[in-house]
Amino acid sequence: MSENCTHDCSSCKEDCSSRSMIEKQNELSNVKKVIGVVSGKGGVGKSMVTSMLAVTMARRGFKVGILDADITGPSIPKMFKLDGRLDCDNTGIYPAVTAKEKIKVVSLNLLLEDPASPVVWRGPIIAGTVKQFWTDVIWGDVDYLFVDMPPGTGDVPLTVFQSLPVDGIVVVTSPQELVTMIVEKAVNMAKLMNIPIVGLAQNMSYVECPKCKEKIYVFGENNVLETAKKFGIKSTASLPISKDYATVADRGLMELYEGDYLDSIADEIEKTKNKKQF
Repeated sequence: MSENCTHDCSSCKEDCSSRSMIEKQNELSNVKKVIGVVSGKGGVGKSMVTSMLAVTMARRGFKVGILDADITGPSIPKMFKLDGRLDCDNTGIYPAVTAKEKIKVVSLNLLLEDPASPVVWRGPIIAGTVKQFWTDVIWGDVDYLFVDMPPGTGDVPLTVFQSLPVDGIVVVTSPQELVTMIVEKAVNMAKLMNIPIVGLAQNMSYVECPKCKEKIYVFGENNVLETAKKFGIKSTASLPISKDYATVADRGLMELYEGDYLDSIADEIEKTKNKKQF
């Protein structure tokens, strides 16, 4: 890293391949792999994909955690029916643990007295909180830590990419051409930060007729393969519009979801366990 570094990688011309600003995790944590879940815009089901991937990896026998980096719009606790406030002591903050798969979760909503209170914070404070979720939380042994990020390429994604040892990202999108265009921004940011893209998940790809099982492409033909090819992404997934997912999420029952839509991306995530990113 240059001695004149401004910490703004978006305008930097230096070749800092090691991302030397990585923060140390809590001394009582042993997080082996960090996977970011990103999107170019909101409303595409990023938190849903994060939760489903976490459950999928937990069912495969791995120890899993979720760091909810969407500070102003956290939704992970509700999906797993987690409430109350996190415990802490002079060594750090202890994550909440889900009932069935024992997934560890840290989210700002689990630190507020009233989860419905709006978080009216400026960017630097939000970014600092995300760092603390890495440095101050006692994650213990975790094979895969999924980071559910807010949409876009602003303060929080930049903070995560610079401060956490991210081993790969999963990009979440939907079929509209406008969203595909915005996906390119997230992909290019990952490339700029030298972070591999392990998968592309297209949510709301189609509706399946309950009687004849015909797939109806509400937002146009499924273009996930075309999009993946354009950006050189090997692993893809197409998720349907399904009230079943909305129901389990709203009831806090994400650990009971059924489906193998994300298995190919989960396979790719497993491959990262033998790769050394930093």
